[in-house]
Amino acid sequence: MGTVLSISPASKKASIMDAEAAGDGLKNDKSLKRHSMFVSLSWKKLVANSAKKSAKKVTPNPQPPSSQVAQLNNENIRKTQQTEEKKPKAPIPVPVPTVPAQNGEAGVQNGRLSSVQKQPSSLSLVSPRRIVIQASTGELLRCLGDFMCRRCYKLKELNSGEVILWFRNIDRTLLLQGWQDQGFITPANVVFVYLLCQDTVEDSIDSPAELQGTFQTCLYLAYSYMGNEISYPLKPFMNESNKDVFWETSLRIINRLSSKMLQLNADPHFFTEVFQDLKNQRDSSDSNLDR
Repeated sequence: MGTVLSISPASKKASIMDAEAAGDGLKNDKSLKRHSMFVSLSWKKLVANSAKKSAKKVTPNPQPPSSQVAQLNNENIRKTQQTEEKKPKAPIPVPVPTVPAQNGEAGVQNGRLSSVQKQPSSLSLVSPRRIVIQASTGELLRCLGDFMCRRCYKLKELNSGEVILWFRNIDRTLLLQGWQDQGFITPANVVFVYLLCQDTVEDSIDSPAELQGTFQTCLYLAYSYMGNEISYPLKPFMNESNKDVFWETSLRIINRLSSKMLQLNADPHFFTEVFQDLKNQRDSSDSNLDR
């Protein structure tokens, strides 16, 4: 007896549908694989392109080689030197010679001559000790008269007032005759006259006329050197009887004391020394004759 196989239409249709579904699934799977491959390739390409762009943005400018750096440095140095050479050079300062103040200062205040002399003190090595010297015109005239009396000790009748009178008479005569607009007798000028008399007046003088002639010669040179006028007449200073002696004495004073006369005006320290020396000539036994 043989076997009979029977296939129902529903099962056949189901198998056919299953086969079609399997085929459709295979097609869908292939299309998905194809699309996924395309997406994968596109993503890889996109990542690669963005990596290249980011690499271009992040990577700094390449550094030049060391030889180029050295060349650039040399060019910069050369340009700097050329610029400095083109700039005008500043003038070299030249020191101007001046008269040093040294250790003395002098000035006239209220008709009194004051001088400050700085001396080293044994108590301090940093600040020198200051010695202040002050004197009026009358005090210095009295010191000058006392000096003349002490130097010319052979003239027993001579007094300091007489020497001062010689000086004042000449100054008053020049004012009255119009040879000068203001008086010559000031503290600084009295110090200048003392410098000349100290070297010119000798202790061997035994005649008042000789002393007066020598003193008036010193006054003439003092007026000519320190006075405010261009020239002065000879008559108040010189007597006709001793004309030759007057010029001989004038030339002798000029030859011997020109450097000291210049130094007295240029060096405050030297002026202070002469000023102090004149102040020390004061005879303390006599009364003061300030005029």
